[in-house]
Amino acid sequence: MPSPSARASTSCRRCHRRKKRCDRTLPQCETCLQAQIPCSFLEEDNQVASYPIAYVHTLEARVQELEAQLAARHHDDAPPEEQPPILFSSPDMDAILDSFPSLNPAPERSDTLVDELKLLSLEATAERHLGSSSGLSFARLTQAVLRRLSPDKAEFVFDDENWIDSSGLMDFHMTPLRTTALFPEPPSVALVDADMDLAQLDLPDRSHIAYLTEFYFAHSHTLYPIIRREEFMSVLWHVHDNPADLLAQSPLWLFRIWMVLAIGSTTHCSVSLVDESESVVYYNKAMVYFESALGYGDMAALEVLMLQVSYSFFNQIGPNTWFLVGVAGRMAIGMGLHTASTYHTLDVEIAEYRKRIFFSLYMMDRVVSMALGRPFAMHDDDIDVLPFADVDDENIHLHGILPQDGFQPSSMAVPRHILSLRTIASDIASNVYSTTKTAQLSLEQREDVLQTIHRRLIDWRRNMPFPLPDVNSQVPHLSSSWFDLNYYTHVAMLYRPSPLFPILDQAKVKVLAMAAAMSIRQAMNMHRQRRFAYNWLNLLGVFTSTLSLIYATTAQPDHLATVLGETKAVEDVELAVELLDTFSGKFPAAKKIRRMVQEVLNRFQGVCASGPSP
Repeated sequence: MPSPSARASTSCRRCHRRKKRCDRTLPQCETCLQAQIPCSFLEEDNQVASYPIAYVHTLEARVQELEAQLAARHHDDAPPEEQPPILFSSPDMDAILDSFPSLNPAPERSDTLVDELKLLSLEATAERHLGSSSGLSFARLTQAVLRRLSPDKAEFVFDDENWIDSSGLMDFHMTPLRTTALFPEPPSVALVDADMDLAQLDLPDRSHIAYLTEFYFAHSHTLYPIIRREEFMSVLWHVHDNPADLLAQSPLWLFRIWMVLAIGSTTHCSVSLVDESESVVYYNKAMVYFESALGYGDMAALEVLMLQVSYSFFNQIGPNTWFLVGVAGRMAIGMGLHTASTYHTLDVEIAEYRKRIFFSLYMMDRVVSMALGRPFAMHDDDIDVLPFADVDDENIHLHGILPQDGFQPSSMAVPRHILSLRTIASDIASNVYSTTKTAQLSLEQREDVLQTIHRRLIDWRRNMPFPLPDVNSQVPHLSSSWFDLNYYTHVAMLYRPSPLFPILDQAKVKVLAMAAAMSIRQAMNMHRQRRFAYNWLNLLGVFTSTLSLIYATTAQPDHLATVLGETKAVEDVELAVELLDTFSGKFPAAKKIRRMVQEVLNRFQGVCASGPSP
């Protein structure tokens, strides 16, 4: 029986963007149907279009039917490449699931590197699409080359016995950490009862506030300078000392204060691996004022969303990160923050503050979209405003900017340098992982793209700010190891198989192996320095670096025992296992990944023990 007909109240996104007439037929308009692409009817205010109840019931029944089919096929004995993919192949179903996030079936467990990367990425977001830069195709290729480790060259199958928690779930929500943390807990950190009444929660004492805010401005503010520090600290102490003052009743300021404390706490926990209950309580307290704070104007609402994004990078509570970045990006574009003309009538001080907001959002967009292989919320071709100035706050005045002292980097030197890295990453996504841009290029042009971006990465690493601010020994990006880690991570992304170079020659495979190994070593260096952030983005990073190393080692044409003997691949995979073991104390997803990598390591060690064949 055909499903009840329905029409959306607005044109689909594709027709609206292309200014084409849309018949608004659900679940897919005629234009998108003929083009054989998914059709999305989310309205501009992010509310889902109206559907008849009978139609929704039909979709629910169809989803349940597909779930049953998918579960049945996952238990077949077919090789992994013949297993049904987690992503639905039907454009109609893609549109349905995009329009109804609550109907998305939970991804099934499976036993390949491909499926683990899918699970790891999809659990960081509600939507089900994974693009090329997420490494999904690369994980499939790595799974294929692992046939070399099987005696009969059959599909490499991981032993799944005893790998699943008693809960049977693998998610990104925080698991209770052990009472004894990996690193000593600073005496200033006081745990908060997670079950306490938020209405009765007062600000902590001055020393603890000072500790958390110092960590926030050393860590998160250096990455994303979205708070005016002097103004914030002045209001914070005023509210702390005068709780009855009218300013202490402002939802916007109360949201800012509690969210900064939450971010300071969760970023500290991500490095020191202490209990997370304090940051969760502070976050929940901030969210009491969330809706009211959104009503203070567009700039205030944008700042509120971006603070929530900053928190979600370290603690996956509430809306998913990619969704929040998309909403904030659309708001910023609507305000014209991407165009130079918007700033012409503003005082210099206000213009600089808004530029910091905009480019912080740009950096957030590049980080999360590249990690998950998602479309950018903002496109480089649409941005013509220059970045914020590389000067300290005291050099910025209403009508001009004073020169910075040439012998000491400004507080914006590190954020500006990180912004340069995000623009390079954006070019990697556009010129390396875009099938449309690479399809018409000759081999010589492809090589030129690769070498040009690689040279930019080398220049970026050589020109890092010096000396780095010496404000907190636990902040990851205030050490040279962090810049090395990001250099090698981006080189690995540049050289792994992609639409630009689907097939690698031996020279590129060796560059990939070197970059992947060095990224793992730098992550371990930071771990030993007690300044590595154990968040979900870095878990993805360690996993993809390990995949790159396993692929580049196994895919080389020489005998595998010879390759392993001439490199430190075994030792580097051992480092990856140690890092994943530490991640597993915080993320259940890391437990199974660690066991899978351990099994590959065991095979590597077995090959080394047997030696090359004569």
